[in-house]
Amino acid sequence: MDKQHPQQQWREAVLAYAEAINHYVEQGRSQGWDNLKEPSHANTEHLLPAWREALEAINQPGTSAAQRQQFREAWPPAHQPLVPLLDEHGQGISQVLMLDDGSLLARVGMPYERGQVLRIDGDVVTPLIGVEHFGRCPQRRFYALANDEGIRVTDGWGGKLVTRLPWPNGLEGLPAGYPFEPLDMPPRPSALIPFPDGQRVLLASSDGIFVLEAHGATRLLPRGDDILEELNNGTDPDDVGLGLSMEHVAMSPDGRLIALGEQCGRHLVLGEQLQRLAVIGPASEYPHFALFNQAGDQVLLNACHFYHGASVGVRVADLPGLDTDYYSEDARAPLLQDGARLYAGVARQGEYIVGDAHGYLRAFGEDGTEHWQHYLGSTISAMDISADGRTLVAASYAGFISVIALDSGRPAWQIGTGNHTEVRRWLCWKGFEQPLAW
Repeated sequence: MDKQHPQQQWREAVLAYAEAINHYVEQGRSQGWDNLKEPSHANTEHLLPAWREALEAINQPGTSAAQRQQFREAWPPAHQPLVPLLDEHGQGISQVLMLDDGSLLARVGMPYERGQVLRIDGDVVTPLIGVEHFGRCPQRRFYALANDEGIRVTDGWGGKLVTRLPWPNGLEGLPAGYPFEPLDMPPRPSALIPFPDGQRVLLASSDGIFVLEAHGATRLLPRGDDILEELNNGTDPDDVGLGLSMEHVAMSPDGRLIALGEQCGRHLVLGEQLQRLAVIGPASEYPHFALFNQAGDQVLLNACHFYHGASVGVRVADLPGLDTDYYSEDARAPLLQDGARLYAGVARQGEYIVGDAHGYLRAFGEDGTEHWQHYLGSTISAMDISADGRTLVAASYAGFISVIALDSGRPAWQIGTGNHTEVRRWLCWKGFEQPLAW
């Protein structure tokens, strides 16, 4: 094998591993996992210099679509061979969006990092100057564009300005008469979601979760009442925790409901007037992620423990007054998925597609029935889906962006049980002058 061309060695190793893993999973699912040994990947580290040289060559100007496709067939995409490079080059992609024209927006870097926002249109990658964070309303009409000066809401991507919103100062909703200090810098959003009216924006950050309006911000978490209770119980104001960990939000498709949470508490769902509709006990230790289904009549609520997790599903009709404890067996909050710690997810008709901490995209029905799984590698950090539900984009903490044509066939190098084809993979790596297309 060592006498073969590096490209041929790579191709054979990737295809053999994918075939072996897919067979291993098929056996495990049909016969059980006892006495099964997980296949190992052939040593390909010595092939990485040749792979990188070929990757950089195919990204030179003037490369045709046919040449790019030939490259993918010769050097099939894979995660395992690149693991030796990830410590040096890998970096998280905190957000991706698919625009209606097929181009992508991506934020390279995690929310707490300065990062960079890119637009990827075909093979052209353009940094967006003056935009540090972005978001889109659930009806795909309004966009929020943020930098240190504040947030602009536009009607459509590149559309007319609708409103400008200031950042919260951090004192909103805090009990009066205590020596709390304002934030010394704007929050770093982990989510920025305009409401369907285009006049408000839902902000999640480690400094708190707020609804932003032109005249100011409304605090959702941590709740002012909970802070006041701490103070009344004798906690020194300097010791009151105003920061959040694992903060997350989701907005229903019609913008009337907000699911939210953070690691120190239960799942919350708020109504149209920001009133508390439901408090739902998680099915694992720490609330971590929320997602509404496409119809808007069910919400998925995930909680995690280390790299594992569990998700319950609650029908919107059952939300008013619902109050359950941790690990509740209430029939109104059934377990839909067990095992996945979720950082990202999307919904299409009758199906949730989520990304877990082990590098898998997992799809299941609104009743919890497993549909398929698709391997990308590393923790899945961000996802979006096209309006027609046919194209999925998923990003990872390893710095990959994968564009996937759903329900279009599975190539031989793909690990998974789904019938999907990755059509392009971008490597947004530290040490690269620009993202490289694979």
